[in-house]
Amino acid sequence: MATYSGSVRRGLPRTPGGQPWPAADAPAPSAASAPQVDTTIPTNEPEVVPAPAVAARAATGPDAATAVSVASVRRGLPRTPGGDPWPPVEVTASASATAAVEQVDTTIPAGEPEVVPAPAVAVRRGLPRTPGGEPWPPAASVQRVETATPATAPTESRPSVRRGLPRPGAQPADAAPAAASVATAPAAHAPAPAPALAPLPFQPSVFGGAAAARWQADRARTIPTHSPIPAPDPTRYGPFTRGQWVGAVIVAAAGLLFAAGMVVLATRWFLSLGFMQDFLATYPGAYELPAGAPVGFPAWLNWQHFLNIFFMVLIIRSGLTVRHQKRPSVFWSPRRNPKRKISIALWFHQSLDILWLVNGVIFVVLLFSTGQWMRLVPTSWDVFPNALSAGLQYLSLDWPVEDGWITYNSLQQLAYFAVVFLAAPLAAITGVRMSGIWPKNATTLNKIYPVEIARAIHFPVMLFFVLFIVGHVTLVFTTGALHNLNSMFAANGGDSWIGFWFFVGAMFVVAIGWVAARPLVLAPIARLFGTVSGR
Repeated sequence: MATYSGSVRRGLPRTPGGQPWPAADAPAPSAASAPQVDTTIPTNEPEVVPAPAVAARAATGPDAATAVSVASVRRGLPRTPGGDPWPPVEVTASASATAAVEQVDTTIPAGEPEVVPAPAVAVRRGLPRTPGGEPWPPAASVQRVETATPATAPTESRPSVRRGLPRPGAQPADAAPAAASVATAPAAHAPAPAPALAPLPFQPSVFGGAAAARWQADRARTIPTHSPIPAPDPTRYGPFTRGQWVGAVIVAAAGLLFAAGMVVLATRWFLSLGFMQDFLATYPGAYELPAGAPVGFPAWLNWQHFLNIFFMVLIIRSGLTVRHQKRPSVFWSPRRNPKRKISIALWFHQSLDILWLVNGVIFVVLLFSTGQWMRLVPTSWDVFPNALSAGLQYLSLDWPVEDGWITYNSLQQLAYFAVVFLAAPLAAITGVRMSGIWPKNATTLNKIYPVEIARAIHFPVMLFFVLFIVGHVTLVFTTGALHNLNSMFAANGGDSWIGFWFFVGAMFVVAIGWVAARPLVLAPIARLFGTVSGR
């Protein structure tokens, strides 16, 4: 059975601005005043003990003391240190407790608004307080909402204060109204509305309920706005993207076109001067060939010209492949030296070099044996001023008067001479130095002609050939295409279309060779001269 200390812990006041509840002179409850009740607890049910008498709602009139209800309640924590659980095991509504409720001081302090009771409101009933009992609170229970109406102030409604448990160990104080207390919390302390959920960046297909709603609320507080997904970086081809390359080509073409126009205008102005007119009259761009110089092109020269185009194009292609190839997939080894391995691209490049050199030797022999060398080798010092005159006429877009079937102008003669007798031998000498034909044990020869010098010369010579081909083809098609194609491919000096169709067939053969220059096609040919192996 529970026992009580001599003093009761005082709690919150029951009226605004009043003294703590209960009053200082309120007697402590006594265990002796409570009759015995049945405390039997069913199996697997929590222990339930009778609750003390509960005062009725504050009301007016002398009959308020009779509004007392008794119900059993669950026992909780003790109200005094080291005491028994609260409430005691046997508690009933005694006459003294009723009298204490009746004697509640309802005097309103000075300056406080008068509390006017409001109509009773039915209380929502919940779970029973005893096993098998009726729902709590009883069916006759009602709730009164009190409002304070000051005499000199506008009517203001105040919510009821939730009444708590008494505080054990508190000092006695004056009693305060129990049920008539109201809260005076200002409206400024009202809770802020919950933040709105941020919209999802996609259409949801699965809804996670309350947990997903809480996650979305947290996300809305931490990420107030949705950041768009960044677009992937565009693909780059070297230093630029595809669009940047197109823009760079357009800008470069426009710049070159503008620069070319300025050069043409400046050259035409320069040639219009008096002393330049005299220079053009003296040196028209070509000089007379020696007596007995041949006229026209023989058939063997047309074949040599075609083979030279075919070998030169494939040599440039295979040379660029060797220069930029990092990890070859197919290798070639000579039968006499299986330990020596080179990539099949390098084997193809060196094989083409040999064929090109053989074709060049045959060309030079026939050139000097038939007198055609006089068309390529300068025979007078007038070649240099005539070459300058021809170059200025080309820049002014006023082509020099010439006929390649009979003779070349001086600029053409110097260009062809440089290709046949300077660039070609230089490419051959540097290529042999870098190839496997060069003896590696020739110490003195290697010091005289280091391989680094050969590499430094070989690539610029290839660039010279490329520039020559571009300029040569451009002039062929801009200075009488049909006549020039007939001279180079059909061995006649007319203007028919036969030379054009021979040119189309030659370009078709070159295109086939370009496409076929790959390991799948080259490997069977390379096996005829050595051993082909993979990585």
